[in-house]
Amino acid sequence: MSTRKTAYVRPLDLKHGRVEMSHGAGGRAMAQLISELFAAAFDNPFLAQGNDGALLPPMPNGRLVMSCDAHVVSPLFFSGGDIGCLSVHGTVNDLAMMGAQPLYLAASFILEEGFALAELQRIVESMARAAREAGVSIVTGDTKVVERGKGDGVFITTTGVGIAREGITLSGDLARPGDKILLSGTLGDHGMAILSQREGLSFDAPIVSDTAALHGLVATMLDSGAELHVLRDPTRGGLATTLNEIAQQSGVGMMLQESAIPVNPTVAAACEFLGLDPLYVANEGKLVAICAAQDAEKLLAVMRAHPQGSRAAIMGEVIEDSHGFVQMTTKFGGRRIVDWLTGEQLPRIC
Repeated sequence: MSTRKTAYVRPLDLKHGRVEMSHGAGGRAMAQLISELFAAAFDNPFLAQGNDGALLPPMPNGRLVMSCDAHVVSPLFFSGGDIGCLSVHGTVNDLAMMGAQPLYLAASFILEEGFALAELQRIVESMARAAREAGVSIVTGDTKVVERGKGDGVFITTTGVGIAREGITLSGDLARPGDKILLSGTLGDHGMAILSQREGLSFDAPIVSDTAALHGLVATMLDSGAELHVLRDPTRGGLATTLNEIAQQSGVGMMLQESAIPVNPTVAAACEFLGLDPLYVANEGKLVAICAAQDAEKLLAVMRAHPQGSRAAIMGEVIEDSHGFVQMTTKFGGRRIVDWLTGEQLPRIC
């Protein structure tokens, strides 16, 4: 994302203007869009280098962690967030789940011809605000424009770089029988916020996306000294799919307690009305933690003391199972298999 400035006869019309094919053609119009919109919002010394890549300072002691995520959410603006902040939170959280401190982001935009510049500005400013709040810099990127009708407003891909703490190894293949499984808060808020707005549904209490950067909560958990084995944010496919992924990676089974899994009453009612299971609905501001049994209560207390973990719960344990089944004891005392998500329950939610 070059930020070299060029003199122009007139500035961008950010109030009434539209994305044009020339904004992705590599010429003056593209340079103007980058300079007056993206570079102005994401301003930092690394981006200001104006090159096709960012020359970053030497890394402190620790291992580099890198992650990449694409965002195609529909609608672009929803209760509790938008595609801009979501694109920052998603990649920051992927780094955090590896025990890394996020440092830098790259952002790539695919814009549709005719998209309102005012809406693009709103997205970019939201993205910049989320990056500042997360303490990361957007240091490079790219912009492309596709013909009208060949896109859906805007798609954003973000790549993140962070530093993992020395002595900390978190991985989906490290869950062991006897470990406890914790959840940082309520399930399904993001997916149901998207669906209710997309379908024009209203409920007695509004459903608000939980999209948030979780690295602050993770840092607090790591500082506790608890023996953490796995961290994962249950996004697409929800909690059920995330736990099945971990069970398969680690070659273990899991036993959950339905009564211990927190779900907001409005989300539960909406899921029941629509025939959905909250276990499979996406989240963008929650995490699953698997830790040694002796540290579970200590870790739970630390999580609950943090604003993003106030409704944390111990919801199950890892068990021996060569089949890798995730099971759940229901509120009525029965038992059922919590299988992988089949197909796409809620498309375009992140």
